[in-house]
Amino acid sequence: MSESLGARIVGVGRNLPSKVLTNKDIENIVETTEEWIVSRSGIKERRIADANVSTHELGIPAAKEALATSGIDATDIDLIICATSTPDKMFPSTACLIQEGISAGECPAFDLLAACSGFTYGLKVADSFIRSGGAKNVLLVASEIYSRIINWEDRSTCVLFGDAAAAVVLAPSNGKSGVIDSTIYSDGKYGDLLSAGGAGARAPADSKLSHGYYLEMKGKETFKVAVKRMTDVSLAILEKNGYTADDIKLVIPHQANIRIIHAVSKALKLEENKVFINVQKYGNTSAASVPLALYEALEEGRLREGDIALLVTFGGGLTWGASLIRW
Repeated sequence: MSESLGARIVGVGRNLPSKVLTNKDIENIVETTEEWIVSRSGIKERRIADANVSTHELGIPAAKEALATSGIDATDIDLIICATSTPDKMFPSTACLIQEGISAGECPAFDLLAACSGFTYGLKVADSFIRSGGAKNVLLVASEIYSRIINWEDRSTCVLFGDAAAAVVLAPSNGKSGVIDSTIYSDGKYGDLLSAGGAGARAPADSKLSHGYYLEMKGKETFKVAVKRMTDVSLAILEKNGYTADDIKLVIPHQANIRIIHAVSKALKLEENKVFINVQKYGNTSAASVPLALYEALEEGRLREGDIALLVTFGGGLTWGASLIRW
């Protein structure tokens, strides 16, 4: 099959906070049980960033590892994108702070906010820059500290999220591997299903923080839309490029919770060994979820040269997207 391959992932990296918060620990914070959390989400533990660590500081080690594994020097990066919905401040961007932290040269650097779809959105942007010749080497970092924006008294949300950072370096395809296709969508009419207030012009930080810069989610409605959109976008990108689920070596879905992952897998008729799952260890790490799973999939040898991977995400906005990559 003839493919127009774009950006190729040439380096990966991650950074996980050392603090592990188990379900037993959460039982001491909010009224819940380990059994309830596992049955509802599949999550057993998650990582929590130290109070003195910021989003860009969490992202820098992930970026440095991705650069090291790529063999590309930070000074040769042409574009830096940080996918995050928990930036350190309004400005400068988290990407600019990471740029300084890795001693990169002068190049465009900006944040991209698409919530849990941030990585597929960033991948689409990076691939477009490389295909058009606007950049040669792109650093895409996803760094999230959701422990700072959730309401630790709300058991329906505080049990779900964790902190993490992951990064990839992208370069032009070598003709054998690269992004086959990427597609992203949003629908603002569902914006109230999943949102986080505070630190914005409509709800200034100083008036919100005393009440909480809290994530709010309508769980049942979000579940239904997430499953449908992730299923539909997966089928659409496969059909567009002449593939079926049988052609895919590994599907890496956003690690929101196990019920969404299982529902999407069932709808796509995927065999269990074709779906990568690590939500039990880290919870929902938002934009960092998919690159963190990709890192571990590669570490475990789940993707080899010539294999095709399908990445699929869903997040607040509402946003969703999918990417087909030949490894």
